Amino acid sequence: MVNNRNTGFLCPENKSLLLGMEQNAAKCIDVGCRGGGCGVCKIRIISGEFDCKVMSKAQVSEQEQQAGYALACRVLPRSEMVIEASPHKK
Repeated sequence: MVNNRNTGFLCPENKSLLLGMEQNAAKCIDVGCRGGGCGVCKIRIISGEFDCKVMSKAQVSEQEQQAGYALACRVLPRSEMVIEASPHKK
């Protein structure tokens, strides 16, 4: 569930949240490079279990990670999750 976009989508454990969103045509997280370097798909994880691949420290600092921030292109869900997407960039 994406709290601040009032929408949700299904995502298999072997796919990133960003890819799962795209495959469901949900359009609730901004899409950038898809590789963890640009920061466009930054989210805040409110609840749920997940694995996280390597992210650019320039986009998500250690402090941000500890506060629940991650890049959707690098997060693999392991349970139902509740997230908050960053505001759309213009």
